[in-house]
Amino acid sequence: MSSLSPRPDKILVVDDSPDNVFLIKTILEEEGYTVSTAENGIIALEKLEASPCDLVLLDLMMPGIDGYEVTKRIRGEMNLPQYIPILLITAHDAPNVAHGLDLGADDFIRKPVTVDELLARVRSLLRLKHSMDERDEIARQREDFVSRLTHDLRTPLVAADRMLMLFEQGALGQLSPQMQEVLTIMARSNANLLSMVNTLLEVYRFEAGRKTLAFQPVNLKQLIDEVVGELTTLAQAKALPIKVDYAEDLTNTTTMGDRLELHRLLTNLVGNAIKFTESGQITIRLFSATENSTISSSGLSSSTASSNYINIVVADTGSGIPPEEQSTLFERFRQGSHKSAGSGLGLYLSRRIVEAHQGQISVNSVLGKGSEFIICLPLNN
Repeated sequence: MSSLSPRPDKILVVDDSPDNVFLIKTILEEEGYTVSTAENGIIALEKLEASPCDLVLLDLMMPGIDGYEVTKRIRGEMNLPQYIPILLITAHDAPNVAHGLDLGADDFIRKPVTVDELLARVRSLLRLKHSMDERDEIARQREDFVSRLTHDLRTPLVAADRMLMLFEQGALGQLSPQMQEVLTIMARSNANLLSMVNTLLEVYRFEAGRKTLAFQPVNLKQLIDEVVGELTTLAQAKALPIKVDYAEDLTNTTTMGDRLELHRLLTNLVGNAIKFTESGQITIRLFSATENSTISSSGLSSSTASSNYINIVVADTGSGIPPEEQSTLFERFRQGSHKSAGSGLGLYLSRRIVEAHQGQISVNSVLGKGSEFIICLPLNN
């Protein structure tokens, strides 16, 4: 028995033969298992819906809904909270059970069953079940821990940010030039740490299924102009112009999306472009996906070339991304080799945001020439 599951393991036996059910039920109960039974596939599915078990022993040949169909529904249609192993029971002269295994069953045993073989297969599948449950529980605990820790870290960082702002504004007294310089460095470091914590929190909200998006029509031109306005000062510090290029027919085009998350997405991509570019310029283009076929540098697949989509491209003239890093660029905690590379969460979060909007994000980059990130989003005309 698993330490996470002190109760007796619950097994559902599904067979249209009362004699078979009685035999298997007796064997299992003598071993301390809790056994429930179902005489056909419909009753079995109803019982699983009402109270999931730890293992299903399923006869393949039953009238009405057979074992194949029950297996298919358990694996495909039922939204069960945990994985339930399926042990198929079949007669010696029954058709090959390979189809049942392909549908998602975990093992099979032939009739007439022997006590030793039945118990061995049951123990094997229950070990699998408990191992998967423990793995999932550890993953949930880890994600919950990180989420709580991130919340706890954010509170003092926000407080420190406010206090440093008051110091810089002179609200707590006149500062010497040396103190002002130190406070500026402290404020910048605190802001960077707060940004990392906020990104980590957003990542775990997405992964834990706790992220709720508020969809509304979003004017992408207005949103891009807003992000550019906010980041222009950062670009000017490196003498980098930010150029925008809007297709004339798209200036009033909207897409259904969460404006805050799309703002976060664009801020991250444009901010990265500025961060990794020392000379040249940053370019942001907005155009319909139908133009995609004439722009080979965009790199989007032909499946996205549709009038129902709109493309946003953020391009820079930075150092570029090595080809071996491009394939894993949007994965979690994948840091680039650039000296300014961050935690490896920003682009992963960007991908999650784009996918939550039923879109796609990709990258094209050439070492020494720069990079372009292409976002393809559904249109809302």
